[in-house]
Amino acid sequence: MAIRRVGVLGAGQMGLGIAQATARAGCETVIAKATGGSLDERRGKVEKAFERDVEKGRLSAADHGALLERLRWTTHLHELANVDLVIESIVEDLPTKRQLFRTLDEIVNPEAIFTSNTSTLCIAEIATAVERPRQARFLGLHFFNPVHAMKLVEVAPTVRTAAEVVSVMVEFARALGKAPVVVSDSTGFIVNRLLVPFLVDAIGSLERGIAGIAEIDAAMQNGANHPMGPLALADFIGLDIVFHMATNLQEEYREARFAPPPILRRLVVSGFLGRKSGGGFYDYSKTPPVPNDWILLRRLA
Repeated sequence: MAIRRVGVLGAGQMGLGIAQATARAGCETVIAKATGGSLDERRGKVEKAFERDVEKGRLSAADHGALLERLRWTTHLHELANVDLVIESIVEDLPTKRQLFRTLDEIVNPEAIFTSNTSTLCIAEIATAVERPRQARFLGLHFFNPVHAMKLVEVAPTVRTAAEVVSVMVEFARALGKAPVVVSDSTGFIVNRLLVPFLVDAIGSLERGIAGIAEIDAAMQNGANHPMGPLALADFIGLDIVFHMATNLQEEYREARFAPPPILRRLVVSGFLGRKSGGGFYDYSKTPPVPNDWILLRRLA
């Protein structure tokens, strides 16, 4: 089965990144915004990204025009009726995803493949929202942020996913210039099963006073050759996302190594979400960002 038309559901950072990747690979791509509000801001963000690529010589003017023509924007799910592939990238909430796919199952052509970009929810649980025949064409397709720079895609079939569909998705990921790995349908797959405890331990080390923010990050950069320290990485991912990933993993496996530290929950409920909110473990109103060392003193109690 050839994938020529793709529907990306969700116009957040991940959804936009995935849509740009599929459009660059030559697919007609429909971006469906899952929440209310105008599409203008999201459309402008993508257009600016393409314009920067033209300015830097990574994209010709002709290719720029062709890319824009391959992208369609909508807030109506019926615009996805004739796609070959749906990639869902909305909020990490099981009931919300299930309701969405239940609706799509009635709209989208029966031969289309359904995928979710989740990494911390069970694909099989999401897939039960659709009729049994569609479950053979349902699997996880987990991209990483930022999509344009990260090569990995985790392909996660359920016990009902047809082998042919897995092969099609592996080849599709390769056509996007990605490096796919097939993983079992288990919460966290590979990367987050390993990454989340690492981030949780780094935050816990800060909370216990083992070292400061800058020191923890410098230690892992200079001692383990990581390109970014764990606290800066948590800010980049989004502290709310890290919190929800850790919570979902801990609830699934009941292992203490996944449990989010209290300081992480307090930062999130206080609106310190990392880069996207302007502050988390670092203050991003300054250039370069500086550690928010007051976190150690106040503990946000």
